[in-house]
Amino acid sequence: MYEPAQLLSFLTVAETLSFTGAAARLNLAQPTVSQHVRKLEAACGRILLERDTQTVRLTDNGDAMAGFARNILAAHHSAESYFSGSAMRGRIRFGSADDLSLTRLPDILRRFRRLYPQINLELTVSQSDRLHRRLQAGQLDLVFIKTAANTEQVTGTGQGANPGQGTDVRRDRFVWVGLKETVLEQGAPVPLVAYPHPSLSRRFAIEALEAAGRTWRVTCNTREVNGILAATRAGIGLSVLPSSLVPADLEKVGRRLDLPPLGEVDFTLMTNPLANRDVVDVLAAAIADNVVAGV
Repeated sequence: MYEPAQLLSFLTVAETLSFTGAAARLNLAQPTVSQHVRKLEAACGRILLERDTQTVRLTDNGDAMAGFARNILAAHHSAESYFSGSAMRGRIRFGSADDLSLTRLPDILRRFRRLYPQINLELTVSQSDRLHRRLQAGQLDLVFIKTAANTEQVTGTGQGANPGQGTDVRRDRFVWVGLKETVLEQGAPVPLVAYPHPSLSRRFAIEALEAAGRTWRVTCNTREVNGILAATRAGIGLSVLPSSLVPADLEKVGRRLDLPPLGEVDFTLMTNPLANRDVVDVLAAAIADNVVAGV
């Protein structure tokens, strides 16, 4: 019999080709992951991974075991969900601003689906202003978006949230983000990597620059956070992100480049008052209680 924990450790090593990477993904100590793989190899009587000090690769038997492991873990997950999951039923149409996926939100949604397998979760990822409009139109039940702190405005559209509709999960500050080696020539326009208009971060950046008498130009328009990060990493321009969402390979460059400060931003949950409150409240509580911990 193959233990699920051993199969999961092996499969994660097979996917990352790294014991260190697998340990980080599973939140386990590296010796524990190595022990799981050794026990699985002993149980099947085959060498599954060839490793040395620099590389890890699957053997032919390891490649076969990876397929079996996926099937076994999927069956294990289905059985666990069936017997331990909540009996709560329903549908929730959930929308999230794409850059908030850089928080613990994906893990929270994964756990939610495991705990409530009979709730049909429909996910929409977009910009905050578009999600807010869809919420107001009754097309979504719950949204997790960015809103301007200390105001009733959701985005630069000037549309206000309905009274009592929003719950602020976390307050943060927008910051200028770029490469460590990024420099700006004296008097040159500030190159911006931005979401299309309307966008809260885009508006904050442009308003701050114009108030400081600085010129600017948009060097990259993109609708996805991956595009924002890719263009920033390529040195195409500077982006604006919540401080807590800046990746480790990029830097906050506002002070070094003498750029004007930016405003505060809230991570906000908003609900449709006509939605199934029991279902919405469960997901909203899971996000509110857990998303900040991993930000």
